[in-house]
Amino acid sequence: MRIGPYQLANQVICAPMAGVTDHTFRELCRRFGAALAVSEMLSSNPQVWQSEKSQNRMGHRQESGIRSVQIAGSDPEQMAAAAQYNVDIGADIIDINMGCPAKKVNKKLAGSALLQYPELVEQIVRAVVQAVKVPVTLKIRTGWDPEHRNGVQIARIAEDNGIQALAVHGRTKACMYKGEAEYDTIAAIKQQVKIPVIANGDITSPEKAQFVLDYTGADAIMIGRAAQGRPWIFREVVHYLATGEKLAAPSVSEVQQIMLEHVQGLHQLYGDYAGARIARKHVGWYLAEHDPDGLFRSEFNGIEHANVQLDALNSYFHKLAAT
Repeated sequence: MRIGPYQLANQVICAPMAGVTDHTFRELCRRFGAALAVSEMLSSNPQVWQSEKSQNRMGHRQESGIRSVQIAGSDPEQMAAAAQYNVDIGADIIDINMGCPAKKVNKKLAGSALLQYPELVEQIVRAVVQAVKVPVTLKIRTGWDPEHRNGVQIARIAEDNGIQALAVHGRTKACMYKGEAEYDTIAAIKQQVKIPVIANGDITSPEKAQFVLDYTGADAIMIGRAAQGRPWIFREVVHYLATGEKLAAPSVSEVQQIMLEHVQGLHQLYGDYAGARIARKHVGWYLAEHDPDGLFRSEFNGIEHANVQLDALNSYFHKLAAT
């Protein structure tokens, strides 16, 4: 699959997730085989670009691989300016967010709320595509509620206005993350447009990845929540799609090594204070299988200092190995 001049190494992409897919997480996912790892969404409002949160999300030139940066907003001129700004600081691809269902995003008429307004979708897409010389991609949902699945209409608008790849989450805005993703709309979109289509939603295993590719005819799949605490899922899916064989699950010692690297990376990226707090949710995800009752997680969430977190994790895995 190609996005403009960029040839992807495989059909497996890491989805953008606010508060999750920061620089540290994206690097891990790429190392485990993700052909592309899209950034957390960046606001198109220039008033917040100098905030600490935005600055942490804007170090594009430090990134390995293809740098795909997602922007969110509802004003075509602001979105165009945001696209230009991010290209100037190192983005290789600009991705437009019209898929996020979060209320705080939608109340500003951004994310998937835009799907209710096809004319505004067209204005935003056209403005961003005309503003930059790099490829522009778009992430959408199938519509804004189950009675209004207008994904095919939005996909045609995207293609007609220069979008070079389209990612589709198999739920509507109203569905949030409830129920099961549906793939019929993604299959219909794939039949109607010539640009690459990426299928997203509930892809939690190598077998599900193969099923979704076969069912929809999509050019690639995008994995989001299933990679939380499990970045090696990309290695497993890439291997399965290439060979039809399942890889063994990582050993406890490998999980320990990966998680410690991830936590140390968060400390380094955000500083000891904020990094220790952000690490808590990731550790909870990593240990969901090993700590089902959440006893260690409860203890870990009370730790304030980065170095104490690392000591606690090493101690936990030492005890786990001894059992």
